[in-house]
Amino acid sequence: MTIRLNRRSLIGTGLATLASPAIAQSGFPNRPIRMLVPWLPGGSSDVPLRVLSELASTKLGQPVVVENKPGASGTLGALAMSQEAKGDGHVVGQMPVTVFRMPAMSRRPIFDPAKDFSWILHLTGYVFGVVVRADQPWQTWQEFVAYAKANPGKVTYGTPGVGSTLHITMERIGEMLGIEWLHIPFRGGADNTQAVLSGQTVANSDSTGWAQLVQEGRLRLLVVWTAERAKRFPNVPTLREVGIDIVADSPFGIGAPKGVDPGIVRVLHDAFKEALFDPKHVETLDRYDMPLRYMNSEDYAAFAMKTYAEESAIIRKLGLRMD
Repeated sequence: MTIRLNRRSLIGTGLATLASPAIAQSGFPNRPIRMLVPWLPGGSSDVPLRVLSELASTKLGQPVVVENKPGASGTLGALAMSQEAKGDGHVVGQMPVTVFRMPAMSRRPIFDPAKDFSWILHLTGYVFGVVVRADQPWQTWQEFVAYAKANPGKVTYGTPGVGSTLHITMERIGEMLGIEWLHIPFRGGADNTQAVLSGQTVANSDSTGWAQLVQEGRLRLLVVWTAERAKRFPNVPTLREVGIDIVADSPFGIGAPKGVDPGIVRVLHDAFKEALFDPKHVETLDRYDMPLRYMNSEDYAAFAMKTYAEESAIIRKLGLRMD
């Protein structure tokens, strides 16, 4: 059973004088903190997390250094954290939704979301959409879908990886509409975008790394996956508006290895929360069309377990085991 004590109750019981010095005596943080970002540099995950880390550094009194670990559909950071015997707060990382999904896709999962992590705070999510090259004949999502149905196996679409929200959602759409299309995984958004520009793939399913190219007229945005239309693209329909009852925004936050002292979790939470709401970081989120969706450590932990159960159920339904 978890007992929550606020500052007033701690003072009332005399525990405040014990808890605060314990953290102070630990000297946390006493060296730079590693922020594991499981994507290539420069994308819609990497850039906001770099800004967040820079702002949190000033609160913590130590640098928060971004370390990119791309690959495995965004789970290499979580894998690295799961291999720590016990966390001391000096390693944290982004927890994309694939952290909850990939274990369900494997008969021998390499980490357990329910046991291997400490949960710091929830941050935000993405605006996802499907784009094609602007010189393609399809002006609307409906025209694109009609072509895909009439040409089984001919439409290729790129995503940031197997098991990503982009991959799972495209497969769900295919199942719902009776479409057979071919998934091409990439290591990150830049590779995915270049593939559709070069004609290697027909469509790109990704977050708003494609936004500038859409605005420049080089790519055409056919549909977005948010609950409401994207602010920058008010003329583009949502999946629900085209008859597909799906909202997918791949929410994420920051986690750490298991066993981090609750007092250190609080220090990290408070520093990253302040950075999250800093105007500089909010402006960066706006630039990538990412909504601010804060949850504290306790709420985020509950949300993580709920997400794990839901994602596992979807994987079972779609039969997407990898081994």
